[in-house]
Order: sequence, then structure tokens, then C-alpha cells
Amino acid sequence: MDDLLDIVIKRNASDLHLVATYPPIIRVDGSLEYINSTELTKEVIELQLKSLLNEEQKKILDEYKELDLVYAHKSGNRFRINIFYERGNLSGAFRLIPTSIKSVEGLGLPSILHEFTRLKQGFILVTGPTGHGKTTTVASILQEINDKYPRNIITIEDPIEYIFPKSKALVSQRELGRDTLSWDNSLKSVLREDPDIVFIGEMRDFDTISSAITIAETGHLVFATLHTNSASQTIDRIIDVFPENQQNQVRSQLASIIECIISQRLIESNKGGRVVASEVLLATPAVRNIIREGKTYQIDNVIQTSSDLGMISLERSLVSLVKEGKISIEKAQQVASRPDEILRLFR
Repeated sequence: MDDLLDIVIKRNASDLHLVATYPPIIRVDGSLEYINSTELTKEVIELQLKSLLNEEQKKILDEYKELDLVYAHKSGNRFRINIFYERGNLSGAFRLIPTSIKSVEGLGLPSILHEFTRLKQGFILVTGPTGHGKTTTVASILQEINDKYPRNIITIEDPIEYIFPKSKALVSQRELGRDTLSWDNSLKSVLREDPDIVFIGEMRDFDTISSAITIAETGHLVFATLHTNSASQTIDRIIDVFPENQQNQVRSQLASIIECIISQRLIESNKGGRVVASEVLLATPAVRNIIREGKTYQIDNVIQTSSDLGMISLERSLVSLVKEGKISIEKAQQVASRPDEILRLFR
């Protein structure tokens, strides 16, 4: 197992996939590649994956048919692992967690993200598809806070990915299954732990979304991630998870606490590696009013016409990457929600 993970590290791959009847597969710069041509048998995969587990983890896997964990490699690198069944056979997906937390600039993120480190309360969401760097972006902002301010930061994750070093802040990181038995319990408990800042690794359902809103409403700064593709879709997803008779109230609550929604994509670069394109929605009075009145269809237009306030449309971010020579215009159009807007911005 460690030999395969050595290859992931040496190739600077982001992921390793082990699936029966396929050779080991890694993801490099967003594309899948075979490590070799030797197909893995279900017996070999089961032996390799179960060698990583303790007895308690094996019981959980047997009961629930899937398991998340973090594995510390001999090199000092850490991997987030999801073990699951596929056609009755054990399979594994490994994500390499970078050993250091990069700065906002180091990740190529918009400089306006620095502004959020100064906030004392509110709700900040980082969204995008799976594997597009949401947790990395939040970690970058939290580490800047950690280095600058004496605040109490509590994270609730499944599993813990980045380890925050000791600095000016107090950082307590809680992992589902090891440090807490459920999202619901941990989020109820966090308000009794004197937090200034709470990071919720993923808002998965009604309970986590409801709790995140409550924590932000009580005067804390809350960061969370969500699997949505745009700022407007994010707002709709949050509202729609509530019963219809509560949705007007939730719109009002969300309008009061939201500070920013960042929606991002990682894109294969012409120069190797991947680069990030970001959509940024800031909670201006106009945006808060749109949310309150349920007119989220207007948000895309607000982002497009508010660049002077620091908002960034996905298309404008993509065009910047094209002009810097990092991606092609064809790639930008493939990623864009409005491909025609890419051409318009070049005129």
C-alpha cells in the first residue's frame, strides 16, 4: 500500500483509486492515469485496504459498507481515504492532503478573501464540486486568522484534513467518529465551547444547515462548505432544505448573517498543475434584500455588475486566467456557466 502512495506523492497526484479489475489509477492535474497495466484483484484490494484499519473501523465498514478515515504515510504526508463497496467488492479512493497550508496568494485566490479574516461574526460559504479545493480555501483563510488573532477556532470535520499549527489562535479540531459521534451532537455542543469561529467541514443536510445558521445568528463567525455550483444555487439549496412553512423565516435569517459565498473550480492549466477560478458574491444591502425577497434569479446579474465592489463572476475570473496564459479560451468556455459571456468579455 505504501508503495502505491509513494507514487502518488512523487507524481504530485491528487488522488489514487483502487477498484477491482482495474490497474491502480491516479489523478494528475485533473486527469486519470494508470500507474501500470496490472489489474488488481478483489482479494488484493481487500487485503491492502483492511491493512489500514483497526478492529473498530473494520466493524464500522462491515455495518455501513463505507468508511472515511485519514492515513498518515511514512513520509509524513496524510491521505483522506474513503473505502466503499462496488459490485460487492471493496474499493478505495485516496486524496493526498498537502502538508502545508498555502496562503490566499499561494492558491491564486482573490485578494478580497483577506477581508474575511477581520470579521467577528457572520456566515461564509465556500462551494463547488467535489475535489475542487473548498477545504483548502477555508484552511487558507483560517490559517491567516490563526497567525493574526487570538481567537478560539473550533473545526468539525469528517475526517480532519489540514492540521493547523500552534500560533496566536487556539484551534480545536474535532473529527466525526473519533471525537464526536454525530454532526448534530457536535454542533449543539460547540456553543458551550466558547468559540469565536466555527468551521463545519460540510453542510450535508437539514440538521447541519440549521445548526450552522443558528451558530452564526448567535454572534459567531461560521465557515462551511457545500456542494453547489454557484452562489445563487447555494442560496436556493439552503432555503429548499427547510419545510415550505419555514422558508420565509430562513430567507430572513440567511439575509441577516451571510457575508460571502465563494464558488470555485479547479482547472487544468496550460503550464501544468491546476489553477482556481472563483465566483465571489458579497452580501451588500442589495444582495441581502434579494435573498429576503426570494429573488435569487437576480444574483448572477448583481455579481456581473458589481465588480467595483469586489464581486467576481466566474466568467470574469476565467477570462483573467486566459489573459494570463494559464488556460485556453476553449477551456474557459467549457467551465463557464455562460460561455457566450467569455467571448463578450474579450471584446
